[in-house]
Amino acid sequence: MIYRFNPILKTLVWGTENWVLSGVKGNETRVAGGPDDGKTLNEVYGGEFPLLIKFIDARQDLSIQVHPNDEIARERHGCKGKTEMWYMIDATPGARLLSGFSKEISEDDYVRLVEEGRITDVLASHEVAPGDVFFLPAGRVHAICGGCYLAEIQETSDITYRIFDYKRPGLDGKPRQLHTQEAKDVIDYKVYPSYRTDYEHSENAEMPLVRCPYFTTSAFELTQPLRTDLSGILRPECGESAGSGAKFYIVMGIGGQGAVVTPDGTRTSINAGEALLVMDEEHLIFEPQGPMLKLLTAHI
Repeated sequence: MIYRFNPILKTLVWGTENWVLSGVKGNETRVAGGPDDGKTLNEVYGGEFPLLIKFIDARQDLSIQVHPNDEIARERHGCKGKTEMWYMIDATPGARLLSGFSKEISEDDYVRLVEEGRITDVLASHEVAPGDVFFLPAGRVHAICGGCYLAEIQETSDITYRIFDYKRPGLDGKPRQLHTQEAKDVIDYKVYPSYRTDYEHSENAEMPLVRCPYFTTSAFELTQPLRTDLSGILRPECGESAGSGAKFYIVMGIGGQGAVVTPDGTRTSINAGEALLVMDEEHLIFEPQGPMLKLLTAHI
């Protein structure tokens, strides 16, 4: 079964977020069409859906932020933490994003730099291009900057600690709330050799991107139909079936047009900026309609 959902578009001070698959309480996407029309994602899944899928269009720099891990988020907020990843779909020339530290600092250094408005001086800045991937475990300080259009795959959580927001007003004209102190003890201050996720590029084949406890993702660039086997992904565990927290497979359109074909021949169109939820299928055929179809997939 393939489900399409009505997205939730959010307009923010820096640009827009298009929540295409969301089980976040109060922001649940609903099925568009078919026998389950109007049902929420959580109702179709049979519990809280574990991933939140977004397309983010940053016209200005986002705030400098960090997310707590599951343990701290449960203790402080009664919810999941947030580990996430970005796939860069498009970027204006010279566009950048921030991820991780460029030099080692202490907690005291962090507080001082935020107070002085200089926290960006110690963050690693990365020029980006389409196809770039960044994995962001909970605790990594980061910010998307203006000129970036990307897909975001994350845990189902809306917990963000905003560290610095360039002293700009929100949409209501008032400064947005900062969480400088809350963030201090969740930040990973370690400096890493690289913050990008490298992967082997190939056409008409699956390109594995990220595998972590929260999600497994791949990319596809297709000029011809490709069959993908889902038996090892969607086969329910003992006693587990659709409607009781079943397994799933997400297909996201990130370029071009095409169709997703199920074993019974049912064709579901997919375009850039859309996402489909697949459950209880043995395999799929990804079929490009045009020069190239670009997809992302995600599952747990």
